[in-house]
Amino acid sequence: MINGMKFNKSKCRILHLGWSNAGHKNKVGEEWLESSPAERDAAVLVGSRLNRSQQCAPAAKRANRILGCIKHRSTSQPKEVIIPLYSALVRPHLERCVQFWAPQFKKDVKWVLECIQRRTTKLVKGLEGVSYEEQLRTLGLSTLEKRRLRGDFIALHSFLRRGSGEGGADLFSLVPSDRTCGNGSKLRQGRFRLDIRKDFFTKSMVKHWNRLPREVVDAPSLSVFKRHLDNALNNML
Repeated sequence: MINGMKFNKSKCRILHLGWSNAGHKNKVGEEWLESSPAERDAAVLVGSRLNRSQQCAPAAKRANRILGCIKHRSTSQPKEVIIPLYSALVRPHLERCVQFWAPQFKKDVKWVLECIQRRTTKLVKGLEGVSYEEQLRTLGLSTLEKRRLRGDFIALHSFLRRGSGEGGADLFSLVPSDRTCGNGSKLRQGRFRLDIRKDFFTKSMVKHWNRLPREVVDAPSLSVFKRHLDNALNNML
């Protein structure tokens, strides 16, 4: 290298993205670099096919391990014991950096991640034989899918409230409209050539945002937006 630093080949890999990627070999100087099917970046496992399943399984495994310890010591306890433990020790593993690896397949949403929360609600004393939906209402919880969508809505609201060119506001474009009914702040749904792009935040959230009622998208503040959003989410999921 120019600055005299030696190149560490063992710390470098090539990640080929795309179905039609030829996977050409690369080298730095005289050192050939090995290819890798997946690499971790900021706690997110990025694979050559950008498949989020390989991130869901390890997250669920870590959460399950901690939940097993809680179950071993706190079986059939009141919600004042179980829910704080779950919120502080288990759920963070299911939501760490989830904005970057949000699950795209129903099997991951329902049977890999959500089942962890299902197991948790069964530990609460007095909720035996009650449906999962009723357990969530009693415990003041929502599904993990709804929490992810709520977080995305809040992030999108923050983007749109910033000025053009600041903090990602240019990632979305409003559709000019003078309609007096419905959502007057609809976003433009862009076209994409690759199916994988439909799951990107800037694409997948457009259809959800356009379904929101006017009182949500036109909320004057973040606190008002959150309050109206919580009411709207009950009808969306």
